Amino acid sequence: MIPVILSGGSGSRLWPQSRREYPKQFLPLADPGHTMIQQTALRLAGLNTFAPIVVSNEHHRFIVAEQLNQIGVTPDAILLEPCGRNTAPAVTLAALHASRHHDDPLLLVLPADHVLADIPAFHQAVTTAAAAARRGLLVTFGIVPHSPETGFGYIHRGQAMADLEGVHSVGRFIEKPPLATAEAYLAEGGYYWNSGMFLFSANSFLAEIGRLNPDILRQCELALDGASGDRDFTWLDGEAFAQCPEDSIDYAVMEKTATAAVVPLDAGWSDVGSWQSLWDIQPKDRQGNVCQGEVITIDSHNCLLSGDKRLIAAVGVDDLVIVDSDDAVLVTRRDRSQDVKKVVASLEARGCSKHLVHRKVFRPWGHYDSIDAGDRFQVKRITVKPGEKLSLQMHHHRAEHWIVVRGTAKVTCGEKVLLLSENQSTYIPLGTAHRLENPGKVNLEIIEVQSGSYLGEDDIVRFDDSYGRIS
Repeated sequence: MIPVILSGGSGSRLWPQSRREYPKQFLPLADPGHTMIQQTALRLAGLNTFAPIVVSNEHHRFIVAEQLNQIGVTPDAILLEPCGRNTAPAVTLAALHASRHHDDPLLLVLPADHVLADIPAFHQAVTTAAAAARRGLLVTFGIVPHSPETGFGYIHRGQAMADLEGVHSVGRFIEKPPLATAEAYLAEGGYYWNSGMFLFSANSFLAEIGRLNPDILRQCELALDGASGDRDFTWLDGEAFAQCPEDSIDYAVMEKTATAAVVPLDAGWSDVGSWQSLWDIQPKDRQGNVCQGEVITIDSHNCLLSGDKRLIAAVGVDDLVIVDSDDAVLVTRRDRSQDVKKVVASLEARGCSKHLVHRKVFRPWGHYDSIDAGDRFQVKRITVKPGEKLSLQMHHHRAEHWIVVRGTAKVTCGEKVLLLSENQSTYIPLGTAHRLENPGKVNLEIIEVQSGSYLGEDDIVRFDDSYGRIS
């Protein structure tokens, strides 16, 4: 069995913590010790699996690799999508890759941003589904509902499968229902939430996607045939993949195939699709509040209060979500948390980057934090991990002044190479090729002061780069 971790979501309903360049699967939302993609990989322990295949946006490649490396997981492959085409092409790519390197393995398809509280129950459901998948069935996991949710699609189970205990055929897939219909489903029984998790053999899935949507299969084959390897990544052929039809695995295959089956799963599942759903699964104080960070509550009930830098004080408020980040504050009623995506749409329409990136931006060599900015200047705190280095680069519109506040810096500036320690500084003139390296054993931290007529991140001309980002 090979896990397939789908890591392409943007998590817009969890703004301002989740943003397009650093979405929710890379955040420790449900577990302060691990991010959501790390939790997804860790819950596989105890199952008999090979290393996972990860399908990711190419912009997230270094985040995926680093976060899995932090928990000791080395993926079998990280397949990089040059553009989003939904889950059907993503799973098809993984199935093609797996079938070319293994003898018709089972694929356990898992979104990177879900939570499961009861891991033994999850393992038992996987074992049950595996028996059905070995017979050529395409199995989906149906979440046993405990409330009449209107934000999920539903699966109505059909007949029990002979000789396959705990497995049913799929009666039908149902779009997100109105409340009255969801209440009726809950009362009647036999209806499950659609989890977006699947288990099937690679060849069985490829046969069905080829029969039902041959264009998807053909373009994915071309994209993988034209792929190139780069360090730990597989870069798909961009032109071929851009011509691939965009569709979900449900619409493309599961709703049309005669071999769909469902296994019920009752394991404390959540897709953490909104601040409301995060409030649902988190421990609460006696007043029903979820408090993350430094929080004071007085006469406040059933709120989610989250921040990691400033004190949040809530007085006399109920049923609110208050989320504080470095550059934005969200305040909404819990029952309106689905509408946070409208804020993201508004930011995008205004051309504001606060839906794209955080003030702290992660790079393969470390990260930088934009401390201050104004007319013709910008100040950043840059952290470079031991042994890492930035690209050899230059800028057309800005000069830079670097001050070392911790660690040791190796600086290339034109023809000169300098070694700077704490409290030492250097100046990088406009138009000069330069590079920053950390030759030491501890993090290097510098303050960078930029000055010039244009300070955008796209004013970088790279001549050499350890991570393949050549201009």
